[in-house]
Amino acid sequence: MNKVVLATVIATASLAGCSSVPMESRAVEMQAKEFNPPSEDTAGIYVFRKDTFVGAALKKDVWIEKECVGQTAKGVFFYKEVPGNERLEISTESEFSPNTLTIEAQNGKLYFVEQFIKMGAFVGGADLQLAHAETGKSEVLRLGMAKGGDCDSTIQ
Repeated sequence: MNKVVLATVIATASLAGCSSVPMESRAVEMQAKEFNPPSEDTAGIYVFRKDTFVGAALKKDVWIEKECVGQTAKGVFFYKEVPGNERLEISTESEFSPNTLTIEAQNGKLYFVEQFIKMGAFVGGADLQLAHAETGKSEVLRLGMAKGGDCDSTIQ
């Protein structure tokens, strides 16, 4: 087996596996999956990570501004209401530095942010992208809701 193939196999294996995070109750999860409009003067943000093989062993922190949303694992989502009509930074830890997505959160709107794992030099990194509302809802309906507020890193 040549060195490139061996390195690819080792890298892929290191990104696979199983990881878990504390989960919300079924009642809280089902309420979040109703996709109700957020409270007055706020926007709602769903952060989700698909249930995929790549990076399954990795947990990655997510932050909105300087507040910890929680740690993701494969197949989980979070829901957080944030001040509306504000520019917000959503960040995730990655291999060398946080990756950030900026959104203009409008009152009364729901936003769906996908966190995804990507290959890194030493470990898998993470990044964020804004998902279309219908795509986001479809994904969230397949996932479990993680409990928030348990980050290992800090966002500078």
